[in-house]
Amino acid sequence: MSFPLFLRGFVIAMLAFAIASYAITQSAWTTVVNTVICGVLIQIGYFVAVLFMLWRSGAPGRHGDRASSGKGAVTEVSGEQEGKTSSMPGVGRSRLR
Repeated sequence: MSFPLFLRGFVIAMLAFAIASYAITQSAWTTVVNTVICGVLIQIGYFVAVLFMLWRSGAPGRHGDRASSGKGAVTEVSGEQEGKTSSMPGVGRSRLR
């Protein structure tokens, strides 16, 4: 998820939480405190999610070793270049094609 997309969702979620919190408590101070706590929890969750995605992607050296050994070589599928290996070892093509 890109940062601008996360930021937009974060701001919308915080506004919705603040409005709901104020409607329930009728206290501006409680709303501010609860909204700050909610924002911190969302930030911690985002940080943990990014760390998990980085951990799941694996060490950078592993992918380069596999591509240089010839196993799992990546090929481009654009027109005349079909069958040639990619100029960037270790970078796979999109699975959408």
